[in-house]
Amino acid sequence: MNTVKIIPLGGVREEGKNMYVIEVNDSIFILDCGLVFPEESMLGIDAIIPDFTYVEENRDRVQGVFLTHGHDDAIGGLPYLLDIIDVPVFGTELTIELAKLSAKKQGLTDRLDQFYKVDADTEIEFEDATVSFFRTTHTIPDSVGIVVHTPEGNVVYTGDFKLDPSASELYQTDYDRLIELGKEGVLALLSDSADAESPIRSVSDSTIIKDMESIFMNAKGRVVVAAIASNISRIQQLLEVAHKTQRQIFFADDDLTDIIDLAIKLDKIQLPSRDVIGKSDRLNDTHDDEVIILQTGGVGEPIQGLNAMATGHHPKANLKEGDFVYMATTPSTAMETAMAKTKDLVYRAKAETRTINENHKVSGHASQDDLKFMLNFLKPTYLIPVNGESRMLAAHADVAEEIGYHPNQIFRANIGDVIEYKNNKMTMTATIQAGDVLVDGSGVGDIGNVVLRDRRILSEDGIFIVVATISRRLGKVLVGPQITSRGFVYMKTSIDLIQVCSDITLDVLEEHLASKQFDWGDLKNDLREKLGKYLFKETQRRPVILPIIMEASSYQPDQNPSNQHKQSKGKQNRRKKSRKQA
Repeated sequence: MNTVKIIPLGGVREEGKNMYVIEVNDSIFILDCGLVFPEESMLGIDAIIPDFTYVEENRDRVQGVFLTHGHDDAIGGLPYLLDIIDVPVFGTELTIELAKLSAKKQGLTDRLDQFYKVDADTEIEFEDATVSFFRTTHTIPDSVGIVVHTPEGNVVYTGDFKLDPSASELYQTDYDRLIELGKEGVLALLSDSADAESPIRSVSDSTIIKDMESIFMNAKGRVVVAAIASNISRIQQLLEVAHKTQRQIFFADDDLTDIIDLAIKLDKIQLPSRDVIGKSDRLNDTHDDEVIILQTGGVGEPIQGLNAMATGHHPKANLKEGDFVYMATTPSTAMETAMAKTKDLVYRAKAETRTINENHKVSGHASQDDLKFMLNFLKPTYLIPVNGESRMLAAHADVAEEIGYHPNQIFRANIGDVIEYKNNKMTMTATIQAGDVLVDGSGVGDIGNVVLRDRRILSEDGIFIVVATISRRLGKVLVGPQITSRGFVYMKTSIDLIQVCSDITLDVLEEHLASKQFDWGDLKNDLREKLGKYLFKETQRRPVILPIIMEASSYQPDQNPSNQHKQSKGKQNRRKKSRKQA
C-alpha cells in the first residue's frame, strides 16, 4: 500500500515563506523554500524562514528541492536550508540563476554544482515518484507549477500564478498542459490563495503599459518609480515605456544591477534600446522631462527608499518640486500604513504621487475567477489552499464550494499539519514540529520571543541601569549605587527619582548582605521587582532594568574612623531627604 503525505512547513496562515513537503512512501520532495520579511514590530529581524527540523531529521530521505519561481517567497530560505542539508535543487533557467545569486551571498559557492536547470518538458524519475513541470503566468519569467506523479495520483502545486490570455510569450500559461493533467487525474491541488478574496480580475499587461505611457508622457518633470526589484515584468514594462516616452532610466540603488544584468544575459528582458538606461553620473546633466529614477528593493524596501528621497537622505537622488512619483508596487496589508505615510512625505516635498492600482486592479496572483478556472482545468479530488493568510484560505475554500466541492474535500491546514492519503481517503493525521525561525544578521534561530519583547520594551520605555560593588565578607556596599538611564528619563531633570531609586537599591543590597542565604539571582530579581514597581508608580512606564552588581575581591577599608563616620552620616541624611521628597 502506497502512502502520500503533504506537510506545509510554511505558506499557510501566512502570505509568503512557501515550503511544502510531499512524502511518497520513503521519499521526500520539497516544493519551494521561501522566506517572509518581518513586520515593523519585529525590531532588528531581517527575515523569517521555515523551521527545518523535520527535514533535517529526515535528510536521507530528501530527493531534492523543486522551485516554482525566483521570488524570495519561493527561494529566499534556500541558502539557509542548504547550510543544513546537502540536496540537489531543481528550477527553470532564471529561477536557478537567481537562487545561485542568493546562495553565493550566503557563501555557499561549494553547493552550486548541485543546482540543475529544468523546463516545462522535463520529467525527473525517482524511485517512488516522478516530478514534472508546467508553465504559469506570474510577474517573473520562467515561473512554473510542479507535478509530483505518485502511484495514488498526481499532486499539483501551482506556485504563484494568475491567468492572463494576453500575456507575452515569456509569461504564458500552458493551458493545454493543465487540461492534460486534469484528464490524467489530480489527487490533490496546492493552489495559490494570495488574491482569493478579490472577485475582480487583474488587468492585462498591455493596459498597464498604456496607463504608464500616458502618465509619463504628461509628467513635466522627473518621474520617480518605486518597484520590487524581482518583479521582472514591471521592469520590462518600464523599459518599454521609457523608450516610447523618450526618457532614460537611472537606477537609484545597486541591488537591481545584478538582477537586470542576469535577466538581460538570459534574454528574459528585452532592451528596446541601450540608450534607455542612463549612466548614474549623468543624472544631473539630463533634462528633468527626460528622466525616470527607478527605486527598487525587496518587499517594503522601495517605500523605504522613497522615504529617504522625500526627506532628503537618499545617497543618490532626492525629491524636488515638480517630480512625479509613481508607486508601481501593490502594498501588502502590513505595508499599507507605511505607504500612506510615504505619500504624505512625497507631498511635503512638493512632488505628486500616484499608485499603480488607483484606477486598475493589479496583482500577480489569481483572482476568484482564476481559481475557479484552475479547479475546472485540473479537477482535483482534494484542494489544499496555500500561500495565504487565514482569511485568504477561507475565501479560496468558499470559491471551491461555489463550484461544487464539499467541505470534506478542502483542507485548510496549519503549519506542521500532516495531511495523509491512505486507504483511498485523505485526512489530517498528525502534527510535526514547525514554525518560524528568525534571521538577524548572521544569526539564524538565536532570536526568540523573549529577545523581541526586550527589544520592543527598549524601543518604547528605554533601559535603567544600576551599578554597585559589594563585599559579602564585610557585609557592606563598597561603591555606588550608580544609576544610568537611556531612553527612559532625562537624568538632569529627574534627580529626586534617581535618588529614591538609589536608596531602594541600598536597602535591597543591605538586606541581602545581611541574609545568611545570599543568592545572586534572588538579589537581582528583588532589585528588578522593587525598582520596577516604583518606576511604574511614578512614570507609568516599564523600562528594562539591568542591575550590575559586582563583588570586590579585596578591599582596604578607610583607616580614619572620622571619614567612615562622615560617609555613614552622609548616607543617612540623603536617605531622609529623598524619602521625605518621595
